[in-house]
Amino acid sequence: MTLVGNEIDSLCVENSISNRKGKVAAISISRKKGIPKTNINHAKLVEGFGIEGDAHAGNWHRQISFLALESIDKMRAKGLPNLRPGAFAENITTEFIDIPNLQIGSKIKIGAETELEITQIGKECHSKCAIFFTVGDCVMPREGIFAKVIKSGEIFVGDDVQVIKGASKSYF
Repeated sequence: MTLVGNEIDSLCVENSISNRKGKVAAISISRKKGIPKTNINHAKLVEGFGIEGDAHAGNWHRQISFLALESIDKMRAKGLPNLRPGAFAENITTEFIDIPNLQIGSKIKIGAETELEITQIGKECHSKCAIFFTVGDCVMPREGIFAKVIKSGEIFVGDDVQVIKGASKSYF
């Protein structure tokens, strides 16, 4: 099959849109900083604060952390097959969305009402974690992202995650 003109444009738009929507694979919180997070089925996101009950919530730019399940799978393939969502201290683990390539300022919607704005890509790891010492690498500093809550609401595992403003660095 050969595509021409408008058919190619249509296919590119279709692929672009499909890369902008995913699912919540896991939600994780911790009561203290510096420990792996515990998986929960749902959470309340509070505008200007973060996830209710999470130690990293507060009035700052890193209220919520994200990591793609595909990033966790990379680390599983490097020798940690039992690695679970929350082990990187991420709050929301996504699936089927290109989290590492979103840009600062992009806005995402989770579920029916919650909205967040991406504020930071990656992070500096001052002291290497147990994952790094086990396999010699960690994806969170490169592929984790951070956001602030701009519209409160409740989210659930399985909710849609959709980019509603902004674009990734590249879709193709």
